[in-house]
Amino acid sequence: MKLTKIGEFLKRSKIPIDIHDEKEYNRVTIKINHNGVSLRDSEVGKKIGTKKQFILKSGQFIVSKIDARYGAFGIAPVEVNNAIITGNFWAYDVDIKLINIDWFNQFTNSPVFYEVCERASSGITHRKYLDEKFFLNYEILLPSVEEQLIQIEKINTQKVSFGELTSELTHQLTLVKKLRQQLLQDAVQGKLVEQNETDEPASELLKRIKAEKEKLIAEKKLKKEKELPPIKLEEIPFEIPENWVWCRLGEIAKYVTSGSRDWSKFYSNTGANFIRSGEIKTNTLAIDDAIKVNLPSKIEGKRSLVEKGDLLTTITGGNVGKCAYINEEIPESYVSQSVALTKLIDIRLGKFLHYCFQSPIGTGEDLKASVYGIGRPVLSLPQIQNLKVPLPPLSEQIRIVQKLDELMKWCDELETSIKESKVQNEKLLQQVLREALRKEL
Repeated sequence: MKLTKIGEFLKRSKIPIDIHDEKEYNRVTIKINHNGVSLRDSEVGKKIGTKKQFILKSGQFIVSKIDARYGAFGIAPVEVNNAIITGNFWAYDVDIKLINIDWFNQFTNSPVFYEVCERASSGITHRKYLDEKFFLNYEILLPSVEEQLIQIEKINTQKVSFGELTSELTHQLTLVKKLRQQLLQDAVQGKLVEQNETDEPASELLKRIKAEKEKLIAEKKLKKEKELPPIKLEEIPFEIPENWVWCRLGEIAKYVTSGSRDWSKFYSNTGANFIRSGEIKTNTLAIDDAIKVNLPSKIEGKRSLVEKGDLLTTITGGNVGKCAYINEEIPESYVSQSVALTKLIDIRLGKFLHYCFQSPIGTGEDLKASVYGIGRPVLSLPQIQNLKVPLPPLSEQIRIVQKLDELMKWCDELETSIKESKVQNEKLLQQVLREALRKEL
């Protein structure tokens, strides 16, 4: 090893380029904490404010002069070759006669290099800039290329060991996901809890629900809807116990609807919650950051008002098919046009139906999203109304829900534990590699 100035193996590259309005350019982002260099976006020249920029080449070392002390540097991959960078990003050619790229990439993630960038940065506390002259003149103990190769071989061996553990943890997460689906499948097929001959058959429950719906229609509290098609024998996906019954979701619901369009004119800082697809989570409804709307009750009435016992399903957006169950009273809230609201005749069915949406029933062909317009996946309200549901006796639904609540909580805890192990494994790997390199240097 010998003391070597950084500037002896890093040479600043300045390939100027003038940005033309009609051309399109790739731009680069550098993540902090040594998390890599990647393509940020592609933009047309007329939308790029800085017209004098530079060309980045793959294999170059690139550093952010603003965030270098936070690990904003790395080797440029092939995907960013010929991308443009502003003067805030510095690109350097690496002298491979003195530096092995793999070794240098690992070295830049070591405490030694972070300390270099910290010492070479000056300015106010929250806006320190890398001093290039200081940086390039900084001396480090540089091993020979042969020694670098030996160090990299040792480091790669450690990476393999940690990588095997990461793979095993990833596999465990997959198994937990499969277990969760199997438990849900068993639940909707009547295999999760024991059958009880004294349970009232589900057919009687369905009769009462239908009678209650007809009563509400006769009292003009509900609008009569088009009759749903009967479930044909060939449509039934699996067998269920004798005292269960197949029905369509629309048969046991008062109605399935979604919010109106053009709610933006009612946006406000106060008022009712406006629930969009982003607020729908698998096990909860995240309304703390929901947009507020004023006067919706005068426009909507109670049609799209969310109440205890309702099911909410995303029908457009990035998480189509997600379903939330409202198991308690919530502040005044209304659904947007991206969320389907299912109001049940008997709200005691809600929790079991929520689990149905999470099971293969809710993730199968019946609720397969279609793609329209600009490529956004969409579920239709008729798809939700026509969803085939295996309905157990009410008393068995209660037993199934209690068992699933217990098992899903166990799966959640197991999944959280595995994810935490993955994070700790990655942190430990980085620490081991940094310590190994620091010891060598």
